[in-house]
Amino acid sequence: METQLQELRHLAARAENRRTETGIPRVAMVQGEIPEHQLTAVYEPMINVILTGSKTMTVGSRTLRYDPATYFVMSVDLPAVGALHPSEKGQPYLAVSLTLTPAIIASLLADLPEPAGSDPSSPGFSVAPVTPELLDAWVRLLRLIEHPDEIAALAPVYEREILFRVLQGPLGWMLRDITTPDTALSRVANTVHWIRENFARPLRVSDLAEMAALSISTFHRHFKAVTALSPLQYQKRVRLLHARSLLIAGEGNITFAAFHVGYESPTQFSRDYARQFGLPPSRDVVRLRRITSGRD
Repeated sequence: METQLQELRHLAARAENRRTETGIPRVAMVQGEIPEHQLTAVYEPMINVILTGSKTMTVGSRTLRYDPATYFVMSVDLPAVGALHPSEKGQPYLAVSLTLTPAIIASLLADLPEPAGSDPSSPGFSVAPVTPELLDAWVRLLRLIEHPDEIAALAPVYEREILFRVLQGPLGWMLRDITTPDTALSRVANTVHWIRENFARPLRVSDLAEMAALSISTFHRHFKAVTALSPLQYQKRVRLLHARSLLIAGEGNITFAAFHVGYESPTQFSRDYARQFGLPPSRDVVRLRRITSGRD
């Protein structure tokens, strides 16, 4: 597999230290150090393959580490903390990702045999070993970077092959479940989407349970199994991350940010912010702006 990884590294070498579009729909790459606040974010559903270095992802109390021998699948939007590590030889972190689109997965599933059932207590994110077949599909897809006139015709084929290889592997159930109505994962995914779209509104777990057509206790159990967070913890993380982005961008003061994301008390907002990020909002924002300006 080293030959495949070497070619992928060459193809992704133009990546920058932020999400870098490839010209291929839903495929992005990134290289080098990334500002801390950009790694603490709500991550969209994706397949992520590391080509050089390694990465740790912490969701709730669960931390996963993955490297060029593994790939990572995130099946729902999750607030997570990422940390990047160069290779043992000091080479910068380099990775490629494919954003998951349920409609594309569903069209592929229509051509596949009925799968075995999934475990509703499993998390909605995990790591698995890469295979030569999966890397082959990635190589074919990234080669299109050098042949942009072929992207429209061939990228959908190679994307389906990547999804097919993941569906064949130990994390395939995640892709199946996010597109299959009435699975625990798809029900939780629907409520996760609602929270992300309405994070500033008051949250009643009973309303989410009703949306998922589950009892409150069953919904709470499934939600925490998938996201590693309770619904209220999830909402709080999303609120704080959005507020942090507003403050770093200079869009209003602390009071404005607190009210904008749904807090009724700026004091409580500052306490939660410091608990989440390690510093009060004012000090944290100054620190992050210095880091960001130092990279410009």
